Amino acid sequence: MAPGGVRCMVMRGGTSKGAYFVADELPEDPDERDSLLARVMGSPDPRQIDGIGGAHPLTSKVAVVSPSDDPEADVDYLFLQVVVEDGSVSDQQNCGNLLAGVGQFALERGLVATKGTQAQVRIRMLNSDAVATATFPLDSGLPNYEGDTAISGVPGTSAEVRLDFADTAGSTCGALLPTGAAADMIDGVEVTCVDNGMPTVVLRAADLEITGDEAPAALEANQPFRERLESIRRQAGKLMKLGDVSGTTVPKMTLVSAPRAGGNICTRTFIPHRCHDAIGVLGAVSVATALRLPGGAGSELLRPGADPDLVEVEHPTGIFAARVKIAEGPQGPVVGRSGIVRTARKLFDGVVFPRTAQ
Repeated sequence: MAPGGVRCMVMRGGTSKGAYFVADELPEDPDERDSLLARVMGSPDPRQIDGIGGAHPLTSKVAVVSPSDDPEADVDYLFLQVVVEDGSVSDQQNCGNLLAGVGQFALERGLVATKGTQAQVRIRMLNSDAVATATFPLDSGLPNYEGDTAISGVPGTSAEVRLDFADTAGSTCGALLPTGAAADMIDGVEVTCVDNGMPTVVLRAADLEITGDEAPAALEANQPFRERLESIRRQAGKLMKLGDVSGTTVPKMTLVSAPRAGGNICTRTFIPHRCHDAIGVLGAVSVATALRLPGGAGSELLRPGADPDLVEVEHPTGIFAARVKIAEGPQGPVVGRSGIVRTARKLFDGVVFPRTAQ
């Protein structure tokens, strides 16, 4: 460890990129830890010029990993979102994209050990206390990042990482449908408030007078639209038992419209103020869940496929396939296991040198 430096691995996980750390190599005090991570990323600064962040929410992310004391998990994973502009650090959500690299990072750091040609690492997501299992290939006991799996939004191909989720329903809000209803009206707009691993508000693009296939930059430049969307988000946050969400990154907002590129639904997602170039892992799972609920906002726009459990979600840079099993229980819909395929790749391993605290 060099003086003033912290051991760090930079990985692409899915369509995001972040800094991965072993928990005991960071300050134990959360405030000190968050201050350090903001400086590592270079926040607050819209360019993050004095850090390793990429000046975008999708590239200003952190994974903190440690051995787990839960008998149902191998490692614990805490996701932290470092806000680019103001330097705040939030633990109010999961990130399924960075999750795709957690198992490999744990192996690289010796936090878990496995043999054979395939690893299965059980990961407890501390943000929601849910467990995911990551399955990926090995080569001589270490992660094999090479493969022929392509995902939308990422150039080239890499090894497949399969993520299987259990018990993610209500992981943040306490219920799959936090308001108790499949649909609610906010400011005259029908919405579905759902939490299947990511608190998300689903609404029809047409109800906000957009087509739903606009480029992210065009939507971000539409100030009246963004102000209306943010008003709905803040009201939905209270309905979802999240309190005042004006300063938080959840709930996410997903606008849906009829599919155009061979998928089952077209989406545009705000995370929460920037329009996502793709869609998050658990966000896609939550959206797929909402659209398969009878009476869900925009459910009539979902084009049926041959596999009723598979929803191919169109987004600005391609298609994301999410598999969700839903059954009707005595007190409403019940979600079984959910699964998706991602890829991940180690980009850099070494020591990062944050600027000193001011």
